[in-house]
Amino acid sequence: MSVLYHALQGEQAYEKYASDARRAGDGELQQCFDDCRSEEHERAQQAKRLLADRLDVEDDDDDDDADDDDDETSGEDEEDEER
Repeated sequence: MSVLYHALQGEQAYEKYASDARRAGDGELQQCFDDCRSEEHERAQQAKRLLADRLDVEDDDDDDDADDDDDETSGEDEEDEER
């Protein structure tokens, strides 16, 4: 989560630096910052995908646990009905 946050912060900072370089008329420096911003963007996207994949896995595990709880409760209800 921290990597995603910092990558997004870095992307924003590099965008500002590139803008400053553009205003100063330094195309080479602007290109350097644009490249850095692009790398941070890719890093943020990768971190977001990885985080989402892991959250999906955890959600799936939670769903399985919830199903197990439902099964146990259902069995108890059936026993009560038989009595």
